[in-house]
Amino acid sequence: MELKIRLCVALFSLSVCLALMGHVRAQEEPDDMEMDVEDATDFIPEEDVEEEEQKAPTAPPTPTVTYKAPEPMGEHYFAESFDKGTLQGWVLSQAKKDSIDEEIAKYDGKWEVEEMQDTKLPGDKGLVLKSKAKHHAISALLLRPFTFDTKPLIVQYEVNFQTGIDCGGAYVKLLSQTPDLELEQFVDKTPYSIMFGPDKCGEDYKLHFIFRHKNPKTGEFEEKHAKKPDADLRTYYTDKKTHLYTLVLNPDNSFEILIDQTVVNSGNLLNDVTPPVNPPAEIEDPDDHKPEDWDERPKIQDPDAVKPEDWDEDAPAKIPDEDAVKPDGWLDDEPEYISDPDAIKPEDWDEDMDGEWEAPQIPNPACETAPGCGTWQRPMIDNPNYKGKWKPPMIDNPNYQGVWKPRKIPNPDFFEDLHPFRMTAFSAVGLELWSMSSDIYFDNFFITSDRNVADRWATDGWGLKKAAEGAAEPGLVNQMITAAEERPWLWIVYVLTVALPLVLIIVFCCTGKKSSASTATAAEYKKTDAPQPDVKDEAEEEEEEEEKEKPEEEAIDEEPDGKKSEGEDSTGDGEEAAGTEHNDNNKSNEKSEEDILRRSPRNRTLRRTEELPELVSCAVPRLNHIPTSRSSHTFPSHVPFLPCSSASSSIL
Repeated sequence: MELKIRLCVALFSLSVCLALMGHVRAQEEPDDMEMDVEDATDFIPEEDVEEEEQKAPTAPPTPTVTYKAPEPMGEHYFAESFDKGTLQGWVLSQAKKDSIDEEIAKYDGKWEVEEMQDTKLPGDKGLVLKSKAKHHAISALLLRPFTFDTKPLIVQYEVNFQTGIDCGGAYVKLLSQTPDLELEQFVDKTPYSIMFGPDKCGEDYKLHFIFRHKNPKTGEFEEKHAKKPDADLRTYYTDKKTHLYTLVLNPDNSFEILIDQTVVNSGNLLNDVTPPVNPPAEIEDPDDHKPEDWDERPKIQDPDAVKPEDWDEDAPAKIPDEDAVKPDGWLDDEPEYISDPDAIKPEDWDEDMDGEWEAPQIPNPACETAPGCGTWQRPMIDNPNYKGKWKPPMIDNPNYQGVWKPRKIPNPDFFEDLHPFRMTAFSAVGLELWSMSSDIYFDNFFITSDRNVADRWATDGWGLKKAAEGAAEPGLVNQMITAAEERPWLWIVYVLTVALPLVLIIVFCCTGKKSSASTATAAEYKKTDAPQPDVKDEAEEEEEEEEKEKPEEEAIDEEPDGKKSEGEDSTGDGEEAAGTEHNDNNKSNEKSEEDILRRSPRNRTLRRTEELPELVSCAVPRLNHIPTSRSSHTFPSHVPFLPCSSASSSIL
């Protein structure tokens, strides 16, 4: 019973712990998030507040996160929160794309500054791409150009795919500082130093980090693409939440890409980009050609092999089974399919145009009960004599020279740039996008060289959004159901973590037969041959019997053989009383012994077997001293007292 209780408590505790862990994880928030929580009435007119209070006077006020526009708190090159509600400082492109149709060549996509459709922060505005299937281009100048020298580069901004994303990008370009840079002519070919941000088309989820590296020998620029992240990016494109994208580029050529302040990709500009920054020191000689007699075959046919005389190349792979027998009842004269007798030629059937009309074929009803219809043919089996076309066996090629490769020569274009971080300075930031989805939300662009300043900006901007979205999220049960709809395998996890412990609790706690302690104890001893705790050992019983019988033996030894203190009658009465007392003791011993032996039948057999020698030694002397008179019920006084154990006495 105690084991059942412990199991029940353990299973119940496990279920509670799992539920609490899921709840805590759902409620987790970053530790460094600082937010101001006030009443919802901060953005509601006083009249509306009074009306709401009258409608629901007993409802507690719903807390909400109060929005406050972020302010840069340190050195920075660009900061834009769009909370002014205008595109002040931003320039729309008036250019056209080259080499495409005139109808779609213009950058005529619409941009608006507005709140999110399902905003949780009244007053928080951002830049929204409003058109789909159009080219969009907009840019703004930095406070001052960023030069790649000894300070790191941190670029971060927020994106929310409010209506999802089918095919389109949300990446940002850092436009290179050039003399001919004109923001009104911003197009896809405008030189940039870095392109960074999310992009998706079909099931290809990308997070771009591309930088343009200048070849020190030729002066030409080549795009270098960072390796793909190992993390699964699907959720960031489909959950319709605001996500913070951050690029950290350090002077030691290391880089980090973060989403929501969590690193999803990292590496080094020298080792983790494609194509590599530095070309190989040696290349294959383009003028080297493979000799005509170069043998690359590792195996060849044995020229000395001869086809065996009994090799039959014409033998078929399959032959009819000669042991097969046509089943009884096979209908040779019945076709397998017949014309449908109920079919009727359509009224609009034109035999001149459609040809002669034929009824559709249906299975022959006569073949339903028969093993088969039509001409019976023997089934085909594998031909045991089939060997196929003979080919000589393959042997190692004695003239094998290996796979030919052109020789290596020094790379005439080789260079070694150990500081690819030192890119072309940039002076503007821009968005040049084509998208098949609309209402892509951008906010809180920030460029700096101080990581702490960037983190503070993220806390004041994206941190508030995350807190507000978290406060408006559904309960734990709804979150679990939503997650399971996206990932059906989660239902198995729910069953194992919730239903299974409950079933086990019911099985262990609410089922089973009740049994008394005595029945359980007896059942336990029936399983083994161990003696019962309440049965004393034979040595202990013999010691107790000896202690009881000592006084009686001493009294008998002190009495003279020829002298009697009392008459014959008194002696007889004393012996009779002693016999009665002895019988009473025997009866009580027998009763106790029977109770014990009834509870442990195996012990009874064991004990009687072990007591047999003692029983014989005890009984023989007594039988020798039995009186001749059958009417006598007592032993003569001269018969010596023979001590026996209680078990032996009870049996006698």
